[in-house]
Amino acid sequence: MRDVQAVIFDLDDTLWEVGPVILRAEHAMLEFLARRYPRVLELDTLDSMRAVRARMALEHPAMRHDFTWLRLESLRHHARVAGYPDTMAQEAFDVFYRARNEVTLYDDALPALEQLHGRFRLFAISNGNADLGAIGIGRFFEHTLAAREAGVLKPDPRIFAQLLERAGMSPQHALHVGDDVVADVEGARRAGLTPVWVDRAGEGWSAPTSPPLTVRSLAELVVLLG
Repeated sequence: MRDVQAVIFDLDDTLWEVGPVILRAEHAMLEFLARRYPRVLELDTLDSMRAVRARMALEHPAMRHDFTWLRLESLRHHARVAGYPDTMAQEAFDVFYRARNEVTLYDDALPALEQLHGRFRLFAISNGNADLGAIGIGRFFEHTLAAREAGVLKPDPRIFAQLLERAGMSPQHALHVGDDVVADVEGARRAGLTPVWVDRAGEGWSAPTSPPLTVRSLAELVVLLG
């Protein structure tokens, strides 16, 4: 670990559990629609709205990396079908997005960031659209790159290459830390980075590739980095 100058973090399911966050944000959006634009929920349920968004990702493959665009475009669709103005989409998305950034960090996340900050350059790469400033941890990160901005999703090595170029850093001096076997581990490997897999559930490595450096928590990551 002597050559490591930077640590790149994944966000969702690495620093916080994202499933309950998205579900809570979607229900906040539904409550808003029920109050302000009730005809939408006379025509659709949460499941059917998810299906519309999934269909749009298939119909617009060039935009599948942009979760914000997909959610807004699907909301525009629901507005038009229900006879509401397109402005409904932004209003509903704003409600969703506020709740989407109300996350509960894993207990080990904040202490790890505090201990690593200043010792290493810290960055984040995410396929999602979280706002670290709104979450309250933006101060730890030199730069954050989302798939929406990069134009590609992990595991595409180009998203890692873009961040490294902006940081003025070669891949051998950085680790990428994340929970996803494909997006984070294999993606980092394709980009020439050293991956660190966060296996919180203790499932063990079952992919056909060689196992990466593995930690059960971000506290273990701090120990690994010395």
